[in-house]
Amino acid sequence: MKIVTIDGNNLTIEDVINVARYNYRVELTEEAVEKVKRSRQYVDQIVEKEEIVYGITTGFGKFSDTVISKEDTKKLQRNLIVSHACSVGRPLDEEIVRAVMLLRANALAKGFSGIRLKTLNILIDMLNKGVHPVIPEKGSLGASGDLAPLAHMVLVMIGEGEAFYKGNRVSGKEAMESANIQTVELTSKEGLALINGTQIMTAIAALTVYDAKNLLKLADISAALTLEGLKGIITAFDERVHKVRNHRGQMKVASNIKRLCKSSELITKQGELRVQDAYTLRCIPQIHGASKDAVEYVINVINTEINSATDNPLVFEEDRKVISGGNFHGQPVALAMDFLSIALAEIANVSERRIERLVNPQLSKLPAFLAKNGGLNSGFMIAQYSAASLVSENKVLCHPASVDSIPSSANQEDHVSMGTIAARKAKEVLYNTTNVLAIELMTAAQAIDFQSNKTLGKGTKTAYEVIRNHVSFIEEDRIMYKNINICYDLIKSGIILKEVEERIGKLS
Repeated sequence: MKIVTIDGNNLTIEDVINVARYNYRVELTEEAVEKVKRSRQYVDQIVEKEEIVYGITTGFGKFSDTVISKEDTKKLQRNLIVSHACSVGRPLDEEIVRAVMLLRANALAKGFSGIRLKTLNILIDMLNKGVHPVIPEKGSLGASGDLAPLAHMVLVMIGEGEAFYKGNRVSGKEAMESANIQTVELTSKEGLALINGTQIMTAIAALTVYDAKNLLKLADISAALTLEGLKGIITAFDERVHKVRNHRGQMKVASNIKRLCKSSELITKQGELRVQDAYTLRCIPQIHGASKDAVEYVINVINTEINSATDNPLVFEEDRKVISGGNFHGQPVALAMDFLSIALAEIANVSERRIERLVNPQLSKLPAFLAKNGGLNSGFMIAQYSAASLVSENKVLCHPASVDSIPSSANQEDHVSMGTIAARKAKEVLYNTTNVLAIELMTAAQAIDFQSNKTLGKGTKTAYEVIRNHVSFIEEDRIMYKNINICYDLIKSGIILKEVEERIGKLS
């Protein structure tokens, strides 16, 4: 069985993908086990001495000045979970829930949370045995972390709430019994350690940015096919042009397009058919490249966050100190995910404009709407409508969540990040953008079939063949959504990118 080991410091986005989507087993390192034990021993000493320490012997938020007796510690932790489980809406996807559980376990493995090893192992056992808590998607302010949705995760740990187990939605107690996992009675600090963090927003962010990185490579493939369908000018992709500006993403895209179109007889050179192309073709490196750089920025933020201690207070056992801070605040993730939404929306924007150039005979000199018998057939007329609709929806979704804030907890928590809203919006923008690119792929393939010379580039030929193996040339109008869905699945599954990279090597 494939295993991901966690110690709180070395998790990668690829590890998250492997656990979330491919059910890799999760195990703690020996070093992590020892750190967790030492941290817990210090918390037990605080409780035994009845020291006044926030979150251990006091209430939470506005109740931080309320001292809790040693006898009421367990009741306090249970009350925290049941009162905070206030999320609403549809359950998060299984892969997101698995990522959430992994990231929370990894944060706890750092040894700054004061949780018992037994409690942490229960969370890991749930992940390994496929007990997936029902976590409604809405209800987090992104500070103090993702309190409400994470509380739904913990409900199952204490035998409450609901979970999905082996395809069935059952009570948390039934799921735990069926998986032969002992439920836990939380004690001092543990409830707070489990729910005070950014793992909901970060789980969604990790999955979304991973897919976004691959989607941007696919966007280069789609653009290259359109370039051929419109007999675009390859001269604009000359390395010298991009070196004198020197943005990394821009240079990567220019290189990708040239490699994809290598040996193509459909592309042209400056002055052969026209002197220059419209921006949507000529500026592909500048537009796609800027989004590529944005994605790399987001990856760096998320790689940091998935290995961060984000609960409060933090237990520094070696220094014999417990410090109340604000690592639960989701601002780094919020800003990054708003940026990712914008970067992805721009890919959809320019893709839709390329689709317009393909279907508009005044811009392409191709048959109107790429219909073989126009008038009798509408061709790709309404496919462009759908792409335009998705692009406009993205514009609404790209209003940044991170510029909003609303006070909570009697103004104790008076600035919040809205990071989980930002992450959920970015996921939706990714979905819309993938569909726009699916429409461009099938539109570009149709345009190429109208060209008399069909000698494609090394990379584009492979992409074209994958498309045509699943979606044939449209001779007469057919039910279009089925073809769009097929192309969407080809993108989502990674088949097109895999086949192309096997042919020409990894794209940048």
